[in-house]
Amino acid sequence: QVQLVESGGGLVQAGGSLRLSCAASGRTFNTYTMGWFRQAPGKEREFVAAISRGGGTTYYADSVKGRFTISRDTAKNTVYLQMNSLKPEDTAVYYCAADQTLSSSYVRTSHRNYDYWGQGTQVTVLS
Repeated sequence: QVQLVESGGGLVQAGGSLRLSCAASGRTFNTYTMGWFRQAPGKEREFVAAISRGGGTTYYADSVKGRFTISRDTAKNTVYLQMNSLKPEDTAVYYCAADQTLSSSYVRTSHRNYDYWGQGTQVTVLS
């Protein structure tokens, strides 16, 4: 089992940047694919980005490709989401999640595949 704690959310002007962090407990961090999802008011939770267990594979939603970067630091048991060129439509609660997949290179984008979730961190982008 793994516990996830997000941080780094906040209020930012359009065009600005934020970096979200997700600290994972436990010794098995490198056995999980890690993902970021977001949920805006009145909308379903949507996939943002994911990174494979070894960090060699990353995948992004089309809406954030070229603006967001996911990375992981195994030594720190932490996954990051660097968000640049933020837009008002990026406003949402951002969730970190862990997928206990057997694959070391394949990432999944459905929230149903993720086993553990953080509490979420609010990101608000002002126009």
